[in-house]
Amino acid sequence: MRVKKGMTASRRHKKVLKQAKGMQHNRTRSFRLAKQAVTRALQYAYRDRRNKKRDLRSLWVARINAAARDNGTTYSKLIAGLKAKNIMLDRKVLADLAVKEPGAFAEIVKAAAK
Repeated sequence: MRVKKGMTASRRHKKVLKQAKGMQHNRTRSFRLAKQAVTRALQYAYRDRRNKKRDLRSLWVARINAAARDNGTTYSKLIAGLKAKNIMLDRKVLADLAVKEPGAFAEIVKAAAK
């Protein structure tokens, strides 16, 4: 007796079509197009999970630099001063302080400048 793949194939198709939900045109209806679109979407998602870290770091650096210039110094001088004074604050925290607590950030800049 031969084995037919009816249930296996339909489950696989259903899974891919469910992942393609929200896409446009035939990608939500045609298995072949849905499979291509989902594969590409998963590749982009994998790549961009890594790029997100890079993008956020550059955003933090830009925010710190802008706040540092408001306080009369530059980003590189601020970071060098913090390292020299052994003040261990990462860029995420510094950027958050620069945006939400400008007074506290100004105190940090003063401490790094001494």
